[in-house]
Amino acid sequence: MKKLSTAVSALLVATSTLAADAVPDTRSRALEVFKPLPSTTPAVAHNPITPDKIALGKALFFDPRVSASGVFSCNSCHNLATGGDDNLETSIGHGWQKGPRNAPTALNAVFNIAQFWDGRAEDLKAQAKGPVQAGVEMANTPENVVATLKSMPAYVDWFKASFPDEADPVTFDNFAKAIEAFEATLITPAPFDAWLNGDDEALTAEQKQGLALFMDKGCSSCHTGINVGGQGYFPFGVVEKPGADVLPQNDKGRFAVTNTADDSYVFRAAPLRNVALTAPYFHSGKVWELKQAVAIMGTAQLGQELNDGEVTLIVAFLNSLTGRMPEVTVPVLPPETDATPRPNGKIIKK
Repeated sequence: MKKLSTAVSALLVATSTLAADAVPDTRSRALEVFKPLPSTTPAVAHNPITPDKIALGKALFFDPRVSASGVFSCNSCHNLATGGDDNLETSIGHGWQKGPRNAPTALNAVFNIAQFWDGRAEDLKAQAKGPVQAGVEMANTPENVVATLKSMPAYVDWFKASFPDEADPVTFDNFAKAIEAFEATLITPAPFDAWLNGDDEALTAEQKQGLALFMDKGCSSCHTGINVGGQGYFPFGVVEKPGADVLPQNDKGRFAVTNTADDSYVFRAAPLRNVALTAPYFHSGKVWELKQAVAIMGTAQLGQELNDGEVTLIVAFLNSLTGRMPEVTVPVLPPETDATPRPNGKIIKK
């Protein structure tokens, strides 16, 4: 049996090598669909990015005191040490409540067309405000966040340096702008980017063949652009709806945003950069293995039963999207004062 497995593996490698050599236009085709990451921090709308603002945003990203309980920070659910998410089916928040959806990665999120699975936040500024006020996440209020930040002189100084033209810079809007500036730096250049930029050796033969399959099968119809996804909205189950364990019937996706029947069970296509690091998968977080996730997408979105060899090659390509993590040092945060609001763990039922 071991000899047979070895022979099959050797045949797969040989076949993929020949196929990769047989499609010399793979890069030109790919460049019509995808884009490499930029070499510098991207600009964001209505929010000039400065070093002071990035440093402030990093402090706020890691500060649990922006939550009502003083327990949860942005990094709690978007852990930069574990792929920019929390590796849970759904996140744990205020009062140890479980959130309704899987936490998307914060890495490269600046390139998404909109934020959250249903696209309800137009950019990272809007996204940063959501979890702070969500009862199952941080359960705080804008007023209490501002009072907390103003109670610490160092934060006041940092806001003044970040927003020098404002008389009263410590605001909830500027809190969100600073976090957006920091998150815009969370870019992870990957072997795929090097290959798109002309480095033939950046991808293995299997990864090149997996890329060709990814395009030929139609995966790139939804997972496209600079983030290999995150650019549009599509029904989960274009051809065949997954079971209720993967696609919960009570979560209608973008319908809750638009109240349009056609948006029932429509979600933003998941960005696939660093996907090998961000299990479990889908908005429900019910699938833990990347190969299984690829197979489900084959039947649900493409109407195709991908065989084991095809799944293996596509996963090999997806592994080429695992990038170099940005170097982030944990910041030393300002100390509380007597004026700092006390933590509150009370759960308010709606």
